[in-house]
Order: sequence, then structure tokens, then C-alpha cells
Amino acid sequence: MPDLVPVVDLASASAPDQVDAACREIGFFQITGHAVPADVVDAMLDAAGRFFDLPAEQKRPCRPPSPAINRGWSPVGVESLAYSLGVEAPPDLFEAFNTGHEVDYRDPVHAAHRDGFFAPNLWPDVPGFKDAFTTYFDTVAALAHRLTAVVARALEMPDDFFADKTDHSPDVLRVNWYRGEEGLAAVPGQQRMGAHTDYGVLTILYADVVPGLEIVAPSGEWVGVQPEPGCYLVNLGDLLAQWTNDRWRSTLHRVVPGDHFRRSAAFFHEANADALVEVLPTCVTAEAPARYAPVRAGDHLLAKLRGSRELQPSTAASTLGERRL
Repeated sequence: MPDLVPVVDLASASAPDQVDAACREIGFFQITGHAVPADVVDAMLDAAGRFFDLPAEQKRPCRPPSPAINRGWSPVGVESLAYSLGVEAPPDLFEAFNTGHEVDYRDPVHAAHRDGFFAPNLWPDVPGFKDAFTTYFDTVAALAHRLTAVVARALEMPDDFFADKTDHSPDVLRVNWYRGEEGLAAVPGQQRMGAHTDYGVLTILYADVVPGLEIVAPSGEWVGVQPEPGCYLVNLGDLLAQWTNDRWRSTLHRVVPGDHFRRSAAFFHEANADALVEVLPTCVTAEAPARYAPVRAGDHLLAKLRGSRELQPSTAASTLGERRL
């Protein structure tokens, strides 16, 4: 698997070149040198487990009031990620909990999006949950900004190119819980998590070293992926594919049915809602003109979220090209 999804040491001087090679070929890579302490991960997973073990009636107060609120509890079977690509599919078999930045409504951007991208977090009445999740969130958010500097260098742009485009990014931490028994009830065409591409800039994924995650390899085949011990998986989102004019891939991935327990924690690093995503000058030539019209990052994200949660084909631009589900 390391040959398919290479390992990149963020402390290495060659990290930008390695990232560029991986993103051109597969759109996924693993990272070491991420500096996320193991006890921070363990505390988050412990708090998540205590929440997910609660009966449904105790989790229900953490349901968000609308699909535009990317916060709180998502029960099994209420989303279908394939709809984000305009594909009809049965509801997915995962349970999740979402958190975002802790908001400060003295900040005009937070205040302007208080009913959407910067809605307040929905914290459950679970001892230590808020502290564990906010510590993990803040730690991985710092890693995301460190990664985007490497990404900018790999794209021959200034290290701080993404800084003013992600300083109010509506990032989301989604912890996914797959108990095992739900996989035994899958109907034809149903997945634990349906095939999709991620929506924003990049995703930093903690995952248990167990089967389930599959990605589309350059051959077009679905291939199972598990992280090496101590590594995070990183994959690109649609906005980075559009920024790079498809020089880099936003790779299709899914979680297939199974009867084993599995956990993952996906940190979705987004762009500011008002950031204009335009093809980079280093990624366009006479032979490869711009393939995408400029788009506001917030409009793209909202169209993707509404598709999967309202079970309607998304209106957002697809980065699949010739790749199909």
C-alpha cells in the first residue's frame, strides 16, 4: 500500500516534490512528522465512543436544525454521499459527529455566517467531550495550515498563497463510527459511506488500521487503503483540483460494507466562504487551458452538502472528468 499511497515526511526538504508527485498520480498520500500527540487522538476517540454508546434519545438533542448546519450528530441512514456527485444511491451506513471552530461573534465573518458555516457547536452532555474535541480540532487545524504551505510550494506559488484564503475557513471535524452490525444489513448498492470526492481544499484523516476505505487507483480499479501505523492519510478536495486545473486529483473514495468495528476522524480543511477559486497561473498553459470557471468556495461547499443531505443530485461542478462511479 505505501507504493500506491506514498508516505511523506513533512520535516523533509523534499516534501513539496513528494506531495506534487503523489497528487498528480493518486490524489492521496500519508504523512509522518505531523506532530499530533497520541494522547490527543486517544482522548478524542474515547470521548467519541462514550457519546456514540449513548441511546438515541440522549443523542437526539445534538441533531442540527437544517442541512446547512454542519454540526452535531448524524444518525445512521440519513445521508447518501453519492448524491454529492449527482448519483442516486441508498442511504449510507455510518454514524457521525461534526464540530467546527469555536465561534466568536465579535468576528464579523463568524457573525455573518452564524446560521450556516459558523453556527455554534452542538455539544453533548458527556464529561470531557468538548475539551477533547476542541483540543484535537485545534491541533489538526494547525497541521492543515502547515500542509497548505507545503502545497503552495509544490505548486510553485508563494508559501503563504493560501493564508488569506483560509484564515476564516469553515473547517469541520467529522468523526465517523461504524459499529459492524449495520454492515450486515446493507442492501444492493448500499455502502457504509458512498463513493464521493471531498469538497474543499484537503482532508486530514485519522483511521483505524482495519479494512473498509477504498479509493479509485490510476488503473480505474477500487483498491483498499489502510494507513501505516502512526500516519495520517491526506487527500485532496474538489477546490484544490479546480485550483490546479486537474494537475492534481480529487480522488473518488468510499467505505464498503463489513461486519467489523471501524473509526475514523476526517478533518476537512476548507477555503473561506468568500474565497474566489480560480485556476492557478502555474497550472494553465496553451495546451492545458483553464477547465473551470471561477467559483466562490462557500457556494461550492453548500451545494455539495445539500446534495448528500437532502438526497438530491448536487449542482456543484464535478472534478471527475472521465472518471465515473
